[in-house]
Amino acid sequence: MTAETKTEDETAQATGSGCCGGGACGTGTADVQIGGVTTVYQVTGMTCGHCEGAVSSEISELPGVTSVKAVASTGQVTVISEAPLDDAAVREAVDEAGYELVGRA
Repeated sequence: MTAETKTEDETAQATGSGCCGGGACGTGTADVQIGGVTTVYQVTGMTCGHCEGAVSSEISELPGVTSVKAVASTGQVTVISEAPLDDAAVREAVDEAGYELVGRA
C-alpha cells in the first residue's frame, strides 16, 4: 500500500481496454501528466468503459484531484492530486459510483 510521488516534469502512461459488447467501449492508451501526488487504487466491479467513466467522474469531484485514469481490465485507478487524499473520501466516491475500493495497489 504505497503512494508514488512524481515531479511535474515526469509523465506516466496508462493503458486500458473496454469490454462492453465485445470491446465496443474501445481500447487505447492515454498519457497522464504528473503534477503532484500519484496514488494507485484497486477497485473491483469495473467491467467496461462506462464503469471507468463512472469511477473517474466521482473521484474527479474530490477537492484537489487533478487527474483520474481508471482501467477496468486491471481494476486500477490512478489518481493525481495536489496533496495526499483521504482514503475514506476516495472510498465514498467509489461507493457512490457503485463499485468497491479494495485499497491501494
